Amino acid sequence: MKLSGKEIAVFGMLGALMYASKMALEFLPNVHLLGVFTISMTVVYRKKALYPIYLYVLLLGLFSGFAIWWIPHLYLWTVLWGAAMLLPENIPDKWKPLVYMCVCSAHGFLYGTLYAPSQALFFGLDFRGTVAWIVAGLPWDAIHGISNFFCGILICPLIMILRRAEKQERSV
Repeated sequence: MKLSGKEIAVFGMLGALMYASKMALEFLPNVHLLGVFTISMTVVYRKKALYPIYLYVLLLGLFSGFAIWWIPHLYLWTVLWGAAMLLPENIPDKWKPLVYMCVCSAHGFLYGTLYAPSQALFFGLDFRGTVAWIVAGLPWDAIHGISNFFCGILICPLIMILRRAEKQERSV
């Protein structure tokens, strides 16, 4: 996956935009546009979407600290990227917004469950402790899933913007 100079610049800006959007919405617990960016970039850039996603993860660690809480971010966004990669490219246009919104929402609802294995590993939780940790986080996962669903309405417009920018660049 060799990158051109243009791709390095675009992916750098997208990764920084992911981080800036997360910080701008930090005052709202579990409300952010990270799923929107992850799905949109995956639909447009496919495998190369991992570059801005992991730039975001790196920026998060650099500015917020490389602590135990950060480690799950090394795989959490890859799960959403993988789910978006598995979506068929020929989804009927009228269904795309709903499909993307539901995938984005599912990631939010499952966030605590996806985060739990690292908690269990680092804090020595057994199965019951892990389940208790997941259950305790369900209200936050509900907020996350619901907000991801509604934020997901921005996925199709962002895909259109990214594709238009790509098309414009090729014609120049």
